[in-house]
Amino acid sequence: MRIEHPRRTLIFVARHHFSFTYLQPRFHRFPLKTLVFSMAEAVDNPSSFSDNSDEDLKYGFQRPEMYKESITGTVDAYDRHVFLCFKSPEDWIPRVEGYSDHGLLPKIFSSGFKARKNDIAVKTKFTLCEGRDGTKFSDGDVLIFPDMIKYKGLTDSEGHSFFDDVIVNGKPWALREPEVLTGSHIFVCAHGSRDKRCGVCGPVLIQNLKEEINLRGLGNQVFVTPCSHVGGHKYAGNLIIFSPDVEGKIMGHWYGYVAPTDVPELLDQHIGKGEIIKRIWRGQMGSSPVEGEKVDKGKKVDEQKLPNRKENGQEDSPGQGNKESMAGCCQGVDGVSCCRDATLVKCSSEERGKKALVKLSRWMGTWEQGDVFAAIAVVGAVATVAVAYSVYRRSG
Repeated sequence: MRIEHPRRTLIFVARHHFSFTYLQPRFHRFPLKTLVFSMAEAVDNPSSFSDNSDEDLKYGFQRPEMYKESITGTVDAYDRHVFLCFKSPEDWIPRVEGYSDHGLLPKIFSSGFKARKNDIAVKTKFTLCEGRDGTKFSDGDVLIFPDMIKYKGLTDSEGHSFFDDVIVNGKPWALREPEVLTGSHIFVCAHGSRDKRCGVCGPVLIQNLKEEINLRGLGNQVFVTPCSHVGGHKYAGNLIIFSPDVEGKIMGHWYGYVAPTDVPELLDQHIGKGEIIKRIWRGQMGSSPVEGEKVDKGKKVDEQKLPNRKENGQEDSPGQGNKESMAGCCQGVDGVSCCRDATLVKCSSEERGKKALVKLSRWMGTWEQGDVFAAIAVVGAVATVAVAYSVYRRSG
């Protein structure tokens, strides 16, 4: 449930979102810069935060089980992920294999994976994703990672031949040539009929991701799609990021316990800079759970990095300077790149203001806990004085 607040004041933020009772038990779970960014975002749009409704407390980002477990290594080993685009989350039944119509694509695929798992050489995960008019993908599209290809518009009658040729035998499909996918693709579990937690958290994360992507001018480079159950309901919000590195290799990274306050970090650090956000990282495609737990245990949170230009001996060219949020974000396969020169992106005054808040939040991220509390108290006091002065002026 979301509520609309009539007045966007700093007092509201301090009272509603940053009360000491709210901060104290959760303080160790989030970096300070994330908390301060949330405060700035709340000033701009308080309605982006859900209230303390029963639904949010039971199933949303404030539920008691959040952050109770270490989630590193909670992804089973696999090497290929197949997504079938089929309607929207509201239309999905609790279990994909539960579709009774044997001629329907979800049933053909789910039954095929179960019956022929010993014939499939590549260990594969199968998931539904949204496919309908007005979205990135259409009903019947099949997406395959790490191949980064899309077979467009399968019909029910073509399902069996496609499954045999492409999924089981690994051959090109005779009926249709695949299209190459470019950019970074984020799949967010929003399978509400399977688990209420995913149904509550998923849509909120999708909305926040799309807003932040548009704010950064990355609408044609980073794509967000709702998907069905991926495993680990209790870790909701769950999402998977398939993003090519500079060599064109697809890195499928899983994140859990993702909250709206993590969205800017995922875009700026994971996709923009190639840095794993380790505190919410579950694992990745191509490695076993044991290997995932061993990923650079000696490094601090957020320091584990994906391959980047400098690590591969490729220094930034002159003039690139502070373009980390754009550079290297979406190197495509086979040399295809959809990245833009950051110098060509023109921001509106509103966008520049929001980006300034992000920079401010990063600077404030170095403050101690006591400093943050003191700053919030000062902000509240200043706002109170401003309101009192305004009332005085009107009465005089």
